[in-house]
Amino acid sequence: MKKFIKGKELSRLFYFKEVKPILDRYFPDLKYAAGLLGWGSEVLGFDTVMSTDHNWGPRLQLLLPENRMYLKDKIDVKLSEMLPYTFMGYSTNFKRYKNTTKPTTRLPEIKKAGKIDHFVQIYGIREFFIKHVNFDPYKEIKSVDWLQFPEQRLLTIKEGSIFHDDIGLNKIKTKFDYYPKDIWLYMLASQWKRISQEEAFIGRTASVGDELGSRIIAARMVQELMKLCFLMERKYAPYSKWFGTAFQKLKSSKRLTKILEAVIASKSFRERENNLSKAYEEVARMHNKSGITKKLSAKVSGFHDRPFKVIDAERFTNMILKEIKDRDIRRLKPIGGVDQFISSTDLLEDAELIEKLKGLYL
Repeated sequence: MKKFIKGKELSRLFYFKEVKPILDRYFPDLKYAAGLLGWGSEVLGFDTVMSTDHNWGPRLQLLLPENRMYLKDKIDVKLSEMLPYTFMGYSTNFKRYKNTTKPTTRLPEIKKAGKIDHFVQIYGIREFFIKHVNFDPYKEIKSVDWLQFPEQRLLTIKEGSIFHDDIGLNKIKTKFDYYPKDIWLYMLASQWKRISQEEAFIGRTASVGDELGSRIIAARMVQELMKLCFLMERKYAPYSKWFGTAFQKLKSSKRLTKILEAVIASKSFRERENNLSKAYEEVARMHNKSGITKKLSAKVSGFHDRPFKVIDAERFTNMILKEIKDRDIRRLKPIGGVDQFISSTDLLEDAELIEKLKGLYL
């Protein structure tokens, strides 16, 4: 049994022990960057033994200057010829598995003779970022660009590791570190708005005997509150597979996890409402501590003359919107970035399709 090693560390060792010596020997004057960023659970540090069955192993990206892309095929062939068949017990050869649903899947398959089909992906810097976020990294990132970047894509750029860089990849990478202040405020306001739209429905559904409906909305409120916490702590949120795992790394999770779990486990409307009230009040206190706006009441109250408790989340939306300096951002309806109103994985993973959403912000 080979010992499991986190994919990011495996890739780093693979670069220094195998890939770099080949590049140094056969392409000694080449300027390039090497690292592991973009897609993959290991980029976020969430990979486990189960991750090793596909698209995982001794792999990395090699990024070339645009004026050296003519070397791509030569480098690819040389790596195929010179890399070992295994590294630390893991195959360096990856079979290309093509079907109608996941045409990019690569499966590790150990070879014992001949050239290998390695997993060192070679791109130009511009080519990589256009492929990953449909954006030329040498251009200024405008407000509409930030709002249509899926957070998962931004996160896998930020959390990616760079092992070698003498062409400025690190500088480009930092451009995507986090949203500019006014974009961040707009997304915060939009997230409070999402909570305001449904916070009273947990009780309203229960009042007509719709227990299932009440539970569904409560679960959605839990998700919206967790999303709000990512924004408050200025952290990109990953997509659903790692959303809860990443939430546990937030400072606020220490205070909120048990409360949110209690909401999900609640068996009656009143129990559900009481637990949600605790969660609402906790995030309201977080807002007040942040100093983003003047302090607002962090206590739940009645919903007009109906017997339901709410935090009146729209108060936070309205106050935060007033703090936005950019007039073009302030005039937008508080719908937020694409991840805040779209849950389709097929759409969020299609950078060209997302481009069509620009009209929402113009």
